[in-house]
Amino acid sequence: MIWHDKDRKKENGVLRHPADTEAWQSFDRKYPEYALEPRNVRLGLASDGFNPFGEKRSTYSTWPVILAAYNLPPWLCMKKEYLMLSMIIPGPKSPGNDIDTYLQPLIDDLKELWEVGVPTYDAYKKETFQLHASLLWTINDFPAYGNLSGWCVYGKNACPCCIKDTWSKRYNNSGKVCYLGGRMFLDSDHKYRYDEKSFDNTKEFRPAPIPPSGSEVLEQLKNIVFTLGKTTKDEISGVVKNTWKKKRRLFNLPYWKDNLLRHNLDVMHIEKNLCDNIINTLLNVPKKSKDNLKARHTLEEIGVRKHLWPVKRGSSKWFLPPAPYNLSNQAKDRFCEVLENVKFPDGYASNISRCVMKRKLHGLKSHDCHVLMQLLLPLAMRESVNEKVASVLIELCDFFRALCAKTLVVSELEKLQKRIVVTLCNMEKIFPPTFFTIMVRLVVHLADEAKIGGPVHNRWMYPIERYLSTLNDYVRNKACPEGSIANEYLLQECLAYCARYMDDVEGRINRSSRNSTLGGDNDHVSGLFPTIGQPYGRKEGFMMDEKQKTQAHRYVLFNSNCKEMESLREEHVAHIKRITRRTRPTPIVLDRMHNEEFSDWLKIFVNDPNNQSDERITDDVKSLAFGPMPIARRFQAFNMNNGYKFRTKDYERNKKTQNSGVMVVAKTQSYASSRDTRPIMGDVTYYGVLTDIIELISAILL
Repeated sequence: MIWHDKDRKKENGVLRHPADTEAWQSFDRKYPEYALEPRNVRLGLASDGFNPFGEKRSTYSTWPVILAAYNLPPWLCMKKEYLMLSMIIPGPKSPGNDIDTYLQPLIDDLKELWEVGVPTYDAYKKETFQLHASLLWTINDFPAYGNLSGWCVYGKNACPCCIKDTWSKRYNNSGKVCYLGGRMFLDSDHKYRYDEKSFDNTKEFRPAPIPPSGSEVLEQLKNIVFTLGKTTKDEISGVVKNTWKKKRRLFNLPYWKDNLLRHNLDVMHIEKNLCDNIINTLLNVPKKSKDNLKARHTLEEIGVRKHLWPVKRGSSKWFLPPAPYNLSNQAKDRFCEVLENVKFPDGYASNISRCVMKRKLHGLKSHDCHVLMQLLLPLAMRESVNEKVASVLIELCDFFRALCAKTLVVSELEKLQKRIVVTLCNMEKIFPPTFFTIMVRLVVHLADEAKIGGPVHNRWMYPIERYLSTLNDYVRNKACPEGSIANEYLLQECLAYCARYMDDVEGRINRSSRNSTLGGDNDHVSGLFPTIGQPYGRKEGFMMDEKQKTQAHRYVLFNSNCKEMESLREEHVAHIKRITRRTRPTPIVLDRMHNEEFSDWLKIFVNDPNNQSDERITDDVKSLAFGPMPIARRFQAFNMNNGYKFRTKDYERNKKTQNSGVMVVAKTQSYASSRDTRPIMGDVTYYGVLTDIIELISAILL
């Protein structure tokens, strides 16, 4: 629990953990006494609903409330083993705007933990101290964001960061509220602010809205009279409709108004909705595309892009001129072909090819959209989408890839914020206004939130959704789903507690990965080459020819990282220089001679009776000097202890996953020419495909 204070790598301007962020550090400056005790707990609150019965016809909704402890390292704090189920809001209906009423007991406990604390025994220091806790922020999807924050997240002021300054307009033809106004976030002298034709026939002079602080929110809520219970919008007095729905009880926490980031925009759902908009519009999916007759009439209503206005043919038919983002049938086939033929490493992504059917994508999950936005869309669009449209969408994909990095740099986030504003403005010049839903508008705030809250993987819904799936599996008694979840959770917590004190018992805390449990041969393992994994599957003996044996021997000799072999390699280079001092070979010739002659020289050196007292000639060095036997073993698969899998290309020919790709970073001498006398040593990255997995058998061990 003190990792964030003692073991965290601290580097100015680099964000790896919530403790690196301005949200955490400003809280410490505001409350220095609380910050003095590193064992005090920083919490994040997450909540979302799910149907415990798994039936589409059922509308039952159970809402667990989950707490995450951010004192832990980033690779642990969001793991399900360390998430705490603090309470369950029972169904059958979702709590909606009354969620803070259900949260009142939890808020009272959090208030007590802040003001009074609880005596806690520190097993490491063997002492009792007064533990305090604080709530950093909440994690939720966008509808729950509105429920927890009290802001109305639909209608003309739906953006909770811009609040009343949200740029929105309901167009008569489409009947939908569109959220444009990306030009508000540009520099005051940017040319796009004065470009009328490319946007909505207006110039933009308004400054970028500033998200309100907690104190400003309280000031806005001060004169509002709220009616308890189920109310209509007309019963809320003191503010305009579609703004604050209720003063949330989280403000009962004394420090809540001082938090810089009280509620997180969920990158997972924003990315999912944006990906759906892009794909459905590019493929022109009926009833899902944002480009339709009403969207074209909206362009006509605004008076821009006349070449895209609908043309009436006959008495009731309309023709929509092709837009730059409309794909032909051949382009759709090329686009879908990339997605249909792609293969990913085991465990990286689901089988996205199952979602491709008849020039459409269906059944995409949130993580599928994440992979599409991060990797596949830029590849699929290169040969099928208009160059101008593709370049803008690739910039958007690059933004999400940079935003989702495990390590963020504040200076890079500032550049990223400027880039995404221009990207969204370029999208406004291409896509119809109906494309810009509230989820698209929220993209402009993500980089600024990352500057305050740090890496998104500590603040998005992926780990929470996975944990909800686990809780759903706990339901045994359909008559009492919440009771089943509570009983199973208590049982799992007891088992996990016991497993921590039993090293020889496998539990969910110390359970090894599935790859490390697979069997394999480990005979004759040398200390020079520690076991990093195990071969898997059928093995086959074969004879290496002389060329293969020589190549394998040289590879082992030049990639042995022990001090003895490094010293012997240096001695051999010195030996070559002595015997060729008259001819003075160039560095490239010297390297070639060293590569070709070292194995023979080493064997002679090891067998020389005069060198037997040399401390460098260990059993491992002797084994390397004599080289491998001509007979070797071939495998089709190899499982690394770190969880990675490798499969040969032939083995996975009919599989849906691809684990044959390899990448090696090698120290390499780079020469400008054959006469270059000053080669440069550097890291060179090599990519290839795995064709064989071979186990060499040392001759000396036989």
